[in-house]
Amino acid sequence: MPRINLLPWREEDRKRRQREFLVAMGGSFVAGILVVIGTIFVFSQMIEHQQDRNTRLENEIEILNQSIAEIDSLETKKERLLARMEIIERLQRSRPEIVHLFDEMTRRLPEGVYLSGMKQNGAAVEVKGVAQSSTRVSALMRQVDDSEWLMDPSVVKVETTETGPARQAEFVVTLKQVQQTDEDAEDEG
Repeated sequence: MPRINLLPWREEDRKRRQREFLVAMGGSFVAGILVVIGTIFVFSQMIEHQQDRNTRLENEIEILNQSIAEIDSLETKKERLLARMEIIERLQRSRPEIVHLFDEMTRRLPEGVYLSGMKQNGAAVEVKGVAQSSTRVSALMRQVDDSEWLMDPSVVKVETTETGPARQAEFVVTLKQVQQTDEDAEDEG
């Protein structure tokens, strides 16, 4: 027997389209969820990759900061060693100066002048002593003025005292020692 459809064909077509629409909507919803999940996964992978890179960069920066600190400490040590070397070099250059000072003082000391003390501060030398008269102190000053190792004599104090029947002059004289230059040190060496 032939089959006769008593339902109107439009109603059936509407149901079919509604089912197709629901299937398409469900598929779209599932596809949308998959796209969102995929996007979240991709972005989380990108964020994780960037965090790994940042961590690596921070580690490298820390290593470089340690290297910089070590270089700074080495620079400080180098400066201290150079300062020490300079001081030692200056002391080595000035070693013969004290010999020249004593030698020159004995050569330039006139008769009748006796030294009781010498004090040196850098190039300045303070000489204390006793002379038979103040004219002998003047002779000492002239002798020092003619010296190549001593210069700029000046009298700080001359005091005449009487010791028994004799009179003597106690004096304090300052003078400067000529500093030896590098060229002079090379000529002698």
